[in-house]
Amino acid sequence: MVLEPGSVVPAVAAENQRGERVRPDFSRPTVVYFYPKDDTPGCTTEARQFEDRHDDYEEVGVAVYGVSTDDVDSHREFAEAHDLGFDLLADPDGTVAEAFDVDLRDGRTPRTTFVVAQEQVVGVYEGVRPDGHATDVLRDLAEAGLVDAAEQ
Repeated sequence: MVLEPGSVVPAVAAENQRGERVRPDFSRPTVVYFYPKDDTPGCTTEARQFEDRHDDYEEVGVAVYGVSTDDVDSHREFAEAHDLGFDLLADPDGTVAEAFDVDLRDGRTPRTTFVVAQEQVVGVYEGVRPDGHATDVLRDLAEAGLVDAAEQ
């Protein structure tokens, strides 16, 4: 069972695609999306669409992080191939997934997205369909009053 709305988000840190240690600031609105594997069709669709909306997320002050159990090198290749400007966090040992109570399936995370604000989970999406997800999350952030609806 994944972290539910109202749960306090644990502090996590992981290396991004550039090999930099990243500790997300969960005091601000943040989207953490878990995906199974770099450079597969669904994961590429989801990542590309978050990239397509990346400026919109930044304009309203929302950070976006993609997380999978792939390693830094795989994330680097994936990010470069698709010109991704947001951080992909490498979680090869599953510690970030475990912190969010996302169970691994055959060593991979299922598509699960968390919306965090003020260090608490405010939204959870399980069994995510990649196409349109980035737009849906941004819309839901506006509807929940977490971002300015006029700017989304």
